Amino acid sequence: MFTTLITPADLAAHLDDPAFRIVDVRHELADKAAGRRAFLASRIPGALFLDAETQLAGVHTGTNGRHPLPVRDDFAALIAQAGIGDDTQVVVYDASGGSFAARLWWMLRWIGHDKVAVLDGGLPAWQAEGHPVDQLALDEMTAFKLPGAGASPLSIRPPLVDTVDVDAVLGNLTQPAFAVLDARAAPRYRGEVEPMDPVAGHIPGALNRPYTENLTAEQRFKPAEQLRDAFTGVLAGRTPQHLVHQCGSGVTACHNLLAMEVAGLGGSRLYPGSWSEWVADPSRPVERS
Repeated sequence: MFTTLITPADLAAHLDDPAFRIVDVRHELADKAAGRRAFLASRIPGALFLDAETQLAGVHTGTNGRHPLPVRDDFAALIAQAGIGDDTQVVVYDASGGSFAARLWWMLRWIGHDKVAVLDGGLPAWQAEGHPVDQLALDEMTAFKLPGAGASPLSIRPPLVDTVDVDAVLGNLTQPAFAVLDARAAPRYRGEVEPMDPVAGHIPGALNRPYTENLTAEQRFKPAEQLRDAFTGVLAGRTPQHLVHQCGSGVTACHNLLAMEVAGLGGSRLYPGSWSEWVADPSRPVERS
């Protein structure tokens, strides 16, 4: 069972394994149709596509962030429709260093499914090692439908991960109970630039560790020991349970959560609404530095 990362070689050894389900979640924030186009052009053989914008996010209200979590039962139904059952080993990949794949990894754990791993290095690493890609058959491309229920039913189990809401983060400003870790790039955190949201800056008191610091130059996850040393420094004596992760919209924060799990430091929580929800209410304070 793979529960954090899987190498291209290990996935290749299971490419024809019916117990495995491969999911492509390639996406670009600036071009929401790019992932679907890329999937139609080329994919890991047998992979399905789930859209980060429409299928892995809930209904936008204008105040709940850019990628709110869907209703848990609705998400579980989607996963069952993708042919994923209790015994299915899920492998998720993207072409962005795992930044979108980590979100689905976290969401599957959110419905209690622990047999899920991110392909380390994503599609670029898969191709660099010479593993095959294919294109959807014409009937698949035309229908573009998920296959239906898996061989074994999917149970919605107790979550393996936890969240905090915006009220908890707001209350934490005056009665600190946890530290907030922002996964965005440092210039966004400092408020120097803001390409996605209407207000620049960060949640007062939040720490910053850009998720890209989890990766090597080859866009693979750093060794567990390096990640453990780095996040032990971030924790500064706290337990992982006293760390809450956020980013712009609750996506790349999951990359830090995955990196901590790889490092053996599981148990941190996610603030799903993140910065895009925080700044939707102008009464919430903003810090710039």
